[in-house]
Amino acid sequence: MKAKLGIAPIAWWNDDLPELSDDVSLEECLSQARQASFTGMETGRRFPMDAGILGPILKQHGMQVCGGWFSGLLLDGEIAAEKERIAQQMQLFKAVGAPCIVYGETAGTIQGNRSAPIATKRRLSEDELRIYARKMTDFAEWCSEQGMPIAYHHHMGAVIESEEELDQLMEHSGESLGLLFDTGHMAFAGGNVLRAIDKHHARIVHVHAKDVRKEVLEGTDRVRESFLDAVIKGVFTVPGDGSLDFEGIVKRLASYGYEGWFVVEAEQDPARCPPLEMAKIGHKELQRVTAAAGYTVER
Repeated sequence: MKAKLGIAPIAWWNDDLPELSDDVSLEECLSQARQASFTGMETGRRFPMDAGILGPILKQHGMQVCGGWFSGLLLDGEIAAEKERIAQQMQLFKAVGAPCIVYGETAGTIQGNRSAPIATKRRLSEDELRIYARKMTDFAEWCSEQGMPIAYHHHMGAVIESEEELDQLMEHSGESLGLLFDTGHMAFAGGNVLRAIDKHHARIVHVHAKDVRKEVLEGTDRVRESFLDAVIKGVFTVPGDGSLDFEGIVKRLASYGYEGWFVVEAEQDPARCPPLEMAKIGHKELQRVTAAAGYTVER
């Protein structure tokens, strides 16, 4: 089996919380990621949306685009509008050979609202979730037909946050809607990471390898504190620096034949957790656990 190791730029610059950002250029970010031995990076706010500009920069650093966030509004919006909103990113991703667009539902989310406690996040009725799942399926089918699939990102503070909500979305949506499985967000939401893989492995097309610090997670007051409060306190970190058993997680994915990208995504304060140092820790751990699981890492 083959795996690729990528990283997200959120360790260098945080799009939800700009103050948790290093003052580094795209070129320096890519250079440090390559120095840590990663071969791919997801996109972020400092990436040009023109393949003619981005392509040579990627080539210079020996890097690929291995995905990237799209702030979807389909929950409260219409498919036609989303087609227009995603068009530029879809064009870029096809031109640079990205594997998928990461769909994050931002309608009604509190993930970027520091004044909204975690417990106040929006919840859907079963009927609302069924309708939403049908819309997501139709949109995913269209994206695949255009040559650029989407991978749905369950996320803290969003409408699909918990293991139960993810179960319902997967049950009521079609196979065209691929799943981005995020280990850290599932753990933060109180879900069982391995059980979620067992249930939804057939839909997993992309993996975010995000670790959690158990002591910070357990010390988070969900009634008073926001998702961003927890991030600032350091709830997330890279594999090998937190509390999750990544060898067990990767072996479980391997047992179902998952092949593709493992992307380190760990938003932290770069002043306290230097991005290059953390990237090296994350890559070393992923290299270890993918080897233990029988993967050959493409370089």
